[in-house]
Formats: sequence, structure tokens, C-alpha cells
Amino acid sequence: MIIDFHAHIFPDKIAARALDKLATVSRLTPSTDDTAAGLRTSMLRSGVDLSVVLPVVTDPHQFDSILRFAATINETCSSLTEGRLLSLAGIHPADEHYREHLSLIKQEGFRGIKVHPNYQGVLFSDIRCKRLLYAASELGLAVVTHAGYDPYTPEEEYASPEMILEVLRDVSPEKLVLAHMGSNRNYTEAEELLCGQNVYLDTAFSITELSDEDFVRMARKHGTDKVLFATDVPWTDQSDCVRKLKSCGLTPEEQQMIFCDNAKKLLGLA
Repeated sequence: MIIDFHAHIFPDKIAARALDKLATVSRLTPSTDDTAAGLRTSMLRSGVDLSVVLPVVTDPHQFDSILRFAATINETCSSLTEGRLLSLAGIHPADEHYREHLSLIKQEGFRGIKVHPNYQGVLFSDIRCKRLLYAASELGLAVVTHAGYDPYTPEEEYASPEMILEVLRDVSPEKLVLAHMGSNRNYTEAEELLCGQNVYLDTAFSITELSDEDFVRMARKHGTDKVLFATDVPWTDQSDCVRKLKSCGLTPEEQQMIFCDNAKKLLGLA
């Protein structure tokens, strides 16, 4: 089984507009049309069985509409026999009702939340992020965060390895996932400061940038039981990422953990 822990889609009616804007900012060519149908087509082509969808709330007032969209994904796509989608919830660190909303997320059966400090304009070490992570951890929710460089804010890292270490020291979240192997395009510092910490690292985008040698070394240094296969689709091609993990030099047992076992354990999937 292959689980992609980091995928993005938009509602059909805004997907083309949103994708065009993001492609312009990132200067990347998307591999899907950023719809649920487009993602499922990519999954069937690449052999991915389940994609975890990560919605980003860029304004606190978007909470209700994005939660409804995420709930619709789970209602319609989480039990399919092929091309299954499982959405986490999104929430903004500046949400004044964050405790109430986290409780609702838990009550509605979501297994975690996504935050994106760069798009939300809040440093990961900000007290608003810390209190959100603490409250989410109390509820047993996983938290996935963007980490490192992002073309939306090219001059500033909103979640640097140093900020992440501060959060780990102050909050000690139990189910924190750092996207992009801990720091997008800053892998040396991520390896030095974050490998071995009590966090999960996902391979989104970074698996296409790191050499086989660097990726395998970093994964083993951190512990392959805390690495999650992820692509960041549509910003990479799922097929390319699957081939990379299969051919990079990891053992079959290590591949099994990264492809699915670690994600099943983290999210409590049967």
C-alpha cells in the first residue's frame, strides 16, 4: 500500500483560478488540474492508494467553508476502493475561537490539522502557533506544518529549524509532521538540528530535490519509522516520487514503513 501524506486540491469551481495563481508564484508546472478527480487520476497512474489532502486556511473567516469542503471529501472519497482521499482539517493560528474549532474538528472525526505559517503570516514560533499546537495535542490531533522556504515569502522563513526547535522545547507536540524533510531547500540545517527529534518528516517535494545518498542518509539518521512518503502534488508528479523512493537504496522494510506503515500508525488507520 502507498499513502501520499501531502496532497492539495481545491473545489472544482475555483481550482483553475487558484492553480494558475499558485503556478505563477511558484514558477512550477502542476502535474494535475488540482481537483479531486485530477488527483485520483494521478493516483491510479502512479499506484498511490490513499492521498491525505491538506487544506490551508489563509484567513480565520475561511474556517467554516474549508471545513465543509474537507468533510465533503471524506464523505465521498475516503471509502472508495481506488483513489481514496482523506482530508485533514485546516485552521488559522490567529483564529480567536481556536479551542472551539479544534473541538469541532475532533468531533467531526478529522485526524489532524494543517497549518502553513508562510501563507498565514504567523511565525511558527509565535505564541498563537504554540497554543494551537498545544490544544491540538491535548485532543490527540496530528499537526502538519509547512517548513522552510516557500516561494510565496522568498525573503523570509516562517518555520525555520530554529523556530521548530523552540516549539518542540516549549510545547512538545506528540504528533507533529514537518513537511519537506524539516526545512524546504535548507536540508543541511534540518539534518543537523531536527533529525532525531520527536517529530515526523514528510518527503514532500524534497524527495525530488535530494540526491539518493543524501535522502537515505537523512532518513536513516532521523529514523525511517518517523518518515512519511509525501509528494506535494500537484507540485510534483506522484509517479516520479514513487519511483524515487523505490530506487533510492532503502531496504524493502524501510520502504514499507515510509510508504504506509508510519502514516497508518500516526493517523490510526486500519
